[in-house]
Amino acid sequence: MPGLLGKKLTKEERSWVMYDVGNSAFVLLSTALIPVYFASLVEEGSPVVVAWGYAETIASLALALLMPFLGSLADLKGNKKKFFVGTVGTGAVACAALGIPTQALPFLVVYVVAAIMLNGSMVFYDAFLVDATTEKDYDEVSSLGYAFGYIGSCIPFIISLVIVLFGSSFGIDMALGMKLAFLITALWWIVFSIPLIRNVHQTHYKPAHTHVIKQTFVGLGQTMKKIVKDKRLRLFMLAFFFYIDGVHTIIKMSTSYGTDLGIDATQLVLALLVTQFVAFPSAIAYGRLANKWGTKRMLMIGVFAYFCITGFAAFFLRTALEFWILAICVGMFQGGIQALSRSEFGKLIPKENANEYYGFFDIFGKYAAVMGTFLVSLFTQITGNASVGVLSIAVLFILGFILLVRMPEQQQETQ
Repeated sequence: MPGLLGKKLTKEERSWVMYDVGNSAFVLLSTALIPVYFASLVEEGSPVVVAWGYAETIASLALALLMPFLGSLADLKGNKKKFFVGTVGTGAVACAALGIPTQALPFLVVYVVAAIMLNGSMVFYDAFLVDATTEKDYDEVSSLGYAFGYIGSCIPFIISLVIVLFGSSFGIDMALGMKLAFLITALWWIVFSIPLIRNVHQTHYKPAHTHVIKQTFVGLGQTMKKIVKDKRLRLFMLAFFFYIDGVHTIIKMSTSYGTDLGIDATQLVLALLVTQFVAFPSAIAYGRLANKWGTKRMLMIGVFAYFCITGFAAFFLRTALEFWILAICVGMFQGGIQALSRSEFGKLIPKENANEYYGFFDIFGKYAAVMGTFLVSLFTQITGNASVGVLSIAVLFILGFILLVRMPEQQQETQ
């Protein structure tokens, strides 16, 4: 697996990238197939977008409340990997268990648990970036993680898709097919977690204290003060709060939105699969262009592109062809904006407090996701028009872009 600049990746870097391959399988399944399956469990006439949006909101809110505290504990020597293993293991079990419920509400409960554990593991995984590679390679390695995550996740997804869509030819109905899909995805997630668990070790950490809980809360307060004091870090996090809201909302709600528009489920799933293939080279290109043009500039390009994508979804998305166009456009920018946000943040923070800072980073991402999915669900419910709900998030990209413009070029001291 070559690096973007011809650099051969180290064992630690390869192992770190592999986890993106593992967790992305569940991300893709939850984006493409799970909402369609959930729609089959919902009573006829119930709005799928509203129910799904509220479930995503609950998962994001719970995670945002937990992660700064857990992240601070994980910064202590030896804790980062323990928390990572715990979230991955619990999440994979919940993923496999999604095939058990036969009614909508129990299914949503299990899904919320799986989603919380998935995103919790991602906080610890992101924080492992500072242990797996050097700062000059953050953009490259982070982009490779998303790139190979997109392409690698297609393997279990295609297998699951074949089972679900064509399983009837082999005596497998949709319900059994989805049970197998959940199990395959859970196993894939676990297998590709093993390299990171074995080969990446916590090299940056805080010293242990006698009064762990008290020191954890003290540390959280100090971190908040440092974030507020550093203008570049503060503006970046505020910008991230707004623009990642739109990104996450589009990812999470696209299939449900398409379902409400009456687009065939097969068309929705295949279009989102194409997104993965488009995102693979696009994420790699983003890492290379960040080295040439700067991370901030590439982030601004991505935010503006997402603003245009939101307008297209609100005003023009009505048919399967237009959904395919939307999926391709999203694929061009999705991986890049996420990868460079992760690596740019890593450059701004103290490495020994990486989990704690990434916990706050996750708050900004998850509370934004709470706001985005809530706005889409609320305005769709009030107006009865899902297009109005989608349009409500466009202003967040504008605010994110303005804050990025205002962010100073030179990093200030965060220590």
